[in-house]
Amino acid sequence: MPEKCRVGICGFDPMLVKGYIAQNMRAIWWHISDELYEEFDMKPGMKVSGKLLKLYDGKTGEEFAAPNEDFVWETSKEVGIAVLIPPDVIKAHKLTAFMFADLLIEKIDGKKVYPGEEKISKKWWPDDKMKLDFTLDYIG
Repeated sequence: MPEKCRVGICGFDPMLVKGYIAQNMRAIWWHISDELYEEFDMKPGMKVSGKLLKLYDGKTGEEFAAPNEDFVWETSKEVGIAVLIPPDVIKAHKLTAFMFADLLIEKIDGKKVYPGEEKISKKWWPDDKMKLDFTLDYIG
């Protein structure tokens, strides 16, 4: 079974993101857990697949969407720890680097994650830290 995780979305200022997604370039990402990074010897360009379960706004700390949609995303071309969120997903959900996501990581490069069990990531983002002091809105 998979690893369930809550991650902080990282990336650039929303104005830069607007330009980057127009060019189909990387704009925002999240970091895979240290355990999966080490266990799967994560490398640039590896495919990470699972489900995008919920999205949270960093301004309020509240859930704003529950897409429950499958994904197959790649790690960056520089490092295996950063998983890139594709431009179409960014636009569809109006994502910024000031948000959080609940994810289910099912496979990495076609190999099942934690076969026969489900684990909660040790790096689960805490509920009481989901309301950020500073945020910027999505710029479409």
